[in-house]
Order: sequence, then structure tokens, then C-alpha cells
Amino acid sequence: MASLNDQLSRLVYSTQAGDVCPECRQPKNSCCCQENADTNRIASLDGIVRIRRETSGRKGKGVTTVTGVPLAEAELKRLSKQLKQHCGTGGALKDGIIEIQGDHRETIKTFLEKLDYTVKLAGG
Repeated sequence: MASLNDQLSRLVYSTQAGDVCPECRQPKNSCCCQENADTNRIASLDGIVRIRRETSGRKGKGVTTVTGVPLAEAELKRLSKQLKQHCGTGGALKDGIIEIQGDHRETIKTFLEKLDYTVKLAGG
């Protein structure tokens, strides 16, 4: 058990370092949690990009989701923007999954195959 002096000397709050990462308790500018999350996510992929159409939880509106792209977060944002511009529609990037509004499976498949990705159409 730690001594009373050690228990009372624990830092509770400080503005000296600025924002602090909640996971590693390091200052945000020296935190490497995002990079580690990207490398872990990329390592868990099998190299196949899967494209599917989903409607669940969207009040019947369909979106095309693209999963399994082996890119870091910044490159995924860039690819997401390119796909949205190519399809002429909106979308989002959530947790490594690119969502494009509407059913654009074939358009996205041909676009990604031109970028040398192995693409499969998944789901219904």
C-alpha cells in the first residue's frame, strides 16, 4: 500500500500541458494513440475492400458503405472526399467506414478497382 504522502501528492488537475489524451494521459500534441489505432485497424484487415448497401437505422434511406480499406485516417478522409465527388453525393467517414448516400455500389467498385484495390460486393 502506498504511503499517505504518495497518495496526497498525486496530480489531480493541471493546465500546464494543455489538453491531455484520456487514454495515455500524455499531452495531445505528443499522444500516439491515434497512430496506434490506425496501425492496429490496418493490421486486422484482410486486404479486401467490401462494398454494401445498408438501410437499417436510416428510416429506409439507403447508403453505400465501404469497409476494409487499408489506409490511415488522413488518407481515408481523402479517399472519402474523392468518392463523394465521383458519385456527386454526400457522405461521411465514421470509425474507418466510408458512407456514401444512395446506391452507388457499381460506381464505387469501378473507381476502387482503378486504384488497384481488391473489391467485393457484399450483402444484398
